[in-house]
Amino acid sequence: MEMQKYAMLIDYGYCTGCRSCEISCRKEHGLSLKEWGIAVQEIGPKKLKGEWEWDYVPVPSRLCDLCEGRRSEGKKPLCELHCLANVINVIPVAEVSEKMLEAGDRKISCFIP
Repeated sequence: MEMQKYAMLIDYGYCTGCRSCEISCRKEHGLSLKEWGIAVQEIGPKKLKGEWEWDYVPVPSRLCDLCEGRRSEGKKPLCELHCLANVINVIPVAEVSEKMLEAGDRKISCFIP
């Protein structure tokens, strides 16, 4: 039986840049300050097509395994659990298309390790 694959959907248009995902990931995995499983990148401020853009985008690294150990225990990944804006969701890959369509024109990124 093949294990179900998971993906991380990030609705970054609502990310506040609080970095609680970074802190919880670093603590859970015992990462140093030079390592990260997820890091919030600030994009902007910049003017595009006459409108100002300024976003915070949580970006997973190759160290991110979507908290496989926690998920195997039926728990949420810590970045998802501690996200104050509730913009990080780890879902089965089979649901990604549906969720992206539901999101419409919101700012969504997807990570599949």
